[in-house]
Amino acid sequence: MTEEWGGLIDKLERLVDRVDGLLEVNSPTGAPDAAIFERYSAFRWERGKGGGRFLPVEHPHLVDLADLVGIDYAREELVRNTAQFVAGYSANNVLLWGERGTGKSSCVKGLLRIFAGQGLRLVEVQRGDLLSLPLIVGQIRRLPQRFIVFCDDLSFAEGDASYQELKALLDGGIEERPTNLLIYATSNRRHLMPERMADNLDAEIHPEEALSDKLSLADRFGLALSFYPFNQETYLDIVEHYAAQSNVPLAGEELRKQALQWALYKGQRSGRAARQFVDDLAGRLQLERQ
Repeated sequence: MTEEWGGLIDKLERLVDRVDGLLEVNSPTGAPDAAIFERYSAFRWERGKGGGRFLPVEHPHLVDLADLVGIDYAREELVRNTAQFVAGYSANNVLLWGERGTGKSSCVKGLLRIFAGQGLRLVEVQRGDLLSLPLIVGQIRRLPQRFIVFCDDLSFAEGDASYQELKALLDGGIEERPTNLLIYATSNRRHLMPERMADNLDAEIHPEEALSDKLSLADRFGLALSFYPFNQETYLDIVEHYAAQSNVPLAGEELRKQALQWALYKGQRSGRAARQFVDDLAGRLQLERQ
């Protein structure tokens, strides 16, 4: 009899352990300590089995927006929209789209240098974690800070469930978006979704409806800022700007010649290529002087 009771107790204990495990998986994560939002200005969202959490970024990349040459209009519009948001006025979600390496992500990161002292907080969310958006919204809704949820290099495959979650948060979900939150996303694609030639053919009875669904996500960003490929002169202006900052002892035609060779090697004229060229040149010249 004692052995039977012992076996029954063991089974009950295992059952309780399983129930506790299920509760841990399905229960929402508790609200974060509000003090971390006073101490830190940048965060990563980490999804976990209990929901997720905000991970403070100890050393955020505080880009100086003055270093971003050749994108004056997009940069100024982004700063204006963010200034409205931080001041408590109406502002738009923003999609920054266009050529790779032209400063889209740097524009967003540079906002912290200007606005962190006024209560702006940046939360980086990976595309695969967009299903956590309702949980993120619930945790920051009543906080005094102003939050930008930053989705970098955003694009979606066909049938991606997180696509619908983002659409709902931007505009159209049953829950009202908090006034202290905006979405800023960067993408190489204007409409975030793959567009195929078949979309314009007769694959469906109403192909315009399938195409409209793909375009609807990008339409929900109130402000769409485009970043176009740099021409040669703009690229060289960026190189000269970075070279002067790095005190590179090379200028004029020789600097421009080497910069163009680098762009040819990289296959692109962009701010990223200019930065990489100057970093390489500065290190190479320092090594030669040893």
